[in-house]
Amino acid sequence: MKFYCYILFSETINKYYVGYTADILEERIRKHNSNHKGFTGKVGDWKLMSVESFETKNEALTREKQIKNKKSRKFIEWLIAGAEHLRSCKI
Repeated sequence: MKFYCYILFSETINKYYVGYTADILEERIRKHNSNHKGFTGKVGDWKLMSVESFETKNEALTREKQIKNKKSRKFIEWLIAGAEHLRSCKI
């Protein structure tokens, strides 16, 4: 089983959301975009901006906490820019 730390973005509220999951990532994003109680349930336009996979829940949770502890939008945008750069590299 894989575990994921991910970053979502909502244009409606111009905010990022950092989370982790052991679920199928696509299903987790669908849940964020559903009308549920909680921060992400208020809007339905969350888009996946970055994802990292891990072998253990503890690793994914630790990464989520590292990102959240920075309390920095610039840091999150830097992570996303790095992820986009890696996707565009041809090896």
